[in-house]
Amino acid sequence: MFKSYVQRRLESYVRRYFRRHPEVKLVIVTGSVGKTSTKLAIGTVLSHRYTIRLHEGNHNSEISAPLAILGIDYPDDIRSIGAWRQVFKAARMRIRQPADVQVIVQEVGTDRIGQVPHFGTYATPDIAVVTAVSPEHMEYFGTIEQVAAEELSAANFSRQAIINRDDIDGDFSRLLTNPNISTYGTSSAAEYSLESGEISVTEPIRAIMKAKDWDERPVKLQVVGEHSVRAIAAAVAVAVKLGMTADEVEKAVATIRPAKGRMNVLRGLEDAIILDDTYNSSPLAAAAALRVLYQLVVPQRIAVLGSMNELGAVTVEAHDVLGAMCDPTQLSHVVTVGEEAEKYLAPAAKRNGCHVVSFKSALEAGAYVHKVMEPGAAILFKGSEGKIYLEEAIKVVLHSTEEEESLVRQSPAWLERKRQFFESLANVSPES
Repeated sequence: MFKSYVQRRLESYVRRYFRRHPEVKLVIVTGSVGKTSTKLAIGTVLSHRYTIRLHEGNHNSEISAPLAILGIDYPDDIRSIGAWRQVFKAARMRIRQPADVQVIVQEVGTDRIGQVPHFGTYATPDIAVVTAVSPEHMEYFGTIEQVAAEELSAANFSRQAIINRDDIDGDFSRLLTNPNISTYGTSSAAEYSLESGEISVTEPIRAIMKAKDWDERPVKLQVVGEHSVRAIAAAVAVAVKLGMTADEVEKAVATIRPAKGRMNVLRGLEDAIILDDTYNSSPLAAAAALRVLYQLVVPQRIAVLGSMNELGAVTVEAHDVLGAMCDPTQLSHVVTVGEEAEKYLAPAAKRNGCHVVSFKSALEAGAYVHKVMEPGAAILFKGSEGKIYLEEAIKVVLHSTEEEESLVRQSPAWLERKRQFFESLANVSPES
């Protein structure tokens, strides 16, 4: 009851804020995967011309999204009536004050049917970006069609929308009712695109930026992987829609860097290349990360793949498909972490002829990689957040402990949570 009351109050403040400040543009980002990377890319580009508000975390839930839009911190004690009174007071002040930003970039998440459409009941975005439609939280959604309806609803309640042409099946266009739809991606089929050449982890990616409003032009990108390039393509499209020039966008995209745990390139022991994609995992993102690993010209490749959580009925199939992507001619070792990866991904990789080892703990996996890695190796770490925590495996093979600051989930609270989790694994006997 109290949560519902707080949520209704915050939503009413968001409505009042945009009525009072119609000049402030709202850009939302939703989709099955890639939301935070896309949001950060959009924010980076827009900040070269506009003052923006953007929460760098994934504050995208029913309570945290309105707070992020208003630029108000989440209270430390969410059960304190006094703390929420201070929040409400801050919201009223935000409404009364002159607008402090020109653009708000907000992530909108969902783990149950109806959460994205509900956002449209209290805010009308100027632009909605939909990053992907793929299996997510399938224990609640059931079918991919329900996922598509949920995510694409954002396009319909927004003034205009930009849709990822690469990662959304064209058949789902039947769900769109908004005539103001544009597409982005990494091929010329999209209206706004970035077409890149060879992948490099040591040099900027050279890409061709195309927009229907401009002549094409070359750009340099400081990211790794086609899915990372797509996030920047979305930022290009939003920037064009909001009036930025080609020169401004070209300079801005060159400043984008990977976020922590999102295909971040780190230096490992013995000059190894670490592809840190540990923030989370899903079938689409894991497959993209594996393709990046295959493109690197190195003496040895190792894939450390954790379980993909919250896939419901498609859990077995999704892990089996990813395991089938493991190529013994490309990979010296496939290392799995977590129950689902061991039960479903590992057997599929073994059927392909891969050398596969499985561990319950990321710490054990890191120790194994440390033992078998060769000088100059490339090692991909990709797994879900809950009960996997592959960032802790990376620590075992990092060149320097100073680089641990580049990993996800390193706050004292997270470290304590992970310590307790790994201790619980250690206390479970092999026979139990």
